[in-house]
Amino acid sequence: MSDLLEKVLDAHGGLENWRRVNHIDFLLTLRGAALELKKQPHGLRAALVKVDAKRQRAAIAPFPAPGCRGIYEEGKVRIETDAGVEISKLDEPRRTFEGYDRQSPWNELQFFYFIGYALTNYLTMPFLLASDGVRCEEIAPHEEHGERWQVLKVTFPDNIEVHCKEQRFYFNDAGHLVRNDYTPDVSKGPASHYTFDHKSINGFIFPTHRRVVFRDANDQTLLRAPSIFRLDLEAITLS
Repeated sequence: MSDLLEKVLDAHGGLENWRRVNHIDFLLTLRGAALELKKQPHGLRAALVKVDAKRQRAAIAPFPAPGCRGIYEEGKVRIETDAGVEISKLDEPRRTFEGYDRQSPWNELQFFYFIGYALTNYLTMPFLLASDGVRCEEIAPHEEHGERWQVLKVTFPDNIEVHCKEQRFYFNDAGHLVRNDYTPDVSKGPASHYTFDHKSINGFIFPTHRRVVFRDANDQTLLRAPSIFRLDLEAITLS
């Protein structure tokens, strides 16, 4: 484990403490310019989300409509009624994005796959970086907004569903995650994901506002452009 990763894990609450967490529950509002493009204009409004801290699983209700919920589990997705009756599913959702680009619309199962694996990753960061097979390398620091951020270049193994295998994570002086760069395999657009309004929940640090913007060909973030996605988290609890 690199010195930077060890510092980051301690700053977010400690890896040993995290291993005692089973679930993270919260209310999520998801908005952004990409929703219209992807033909999912309604987004999410105060949806109840349960993320499993020990495996790749997330449940969101209601989705896509009242009386239904979406389940993401180990790379698969399904929609079922609140009573547990399956309505639709995709066993290999990632394959359905082959040939897609930034402009390609998604159906509701593809949309749920995207937000399911993404939320599983976001809510377990940075502890996910300490998982078996994940390679972390500290690279040159980055200066932005008058601050100097330390940077980890991270390569994920094939058994973890992520936006893309290689990503960059930026941390401020406190060791808190402030930015994450990736190019999602499912949409191809280079993006920078900024985190704000960090809150301490049971000693663990969670950003409660997230903003995703495109990066241009020169690797510059388009902060003045509309957000691709905006995520607001409320009422976070751990069990």
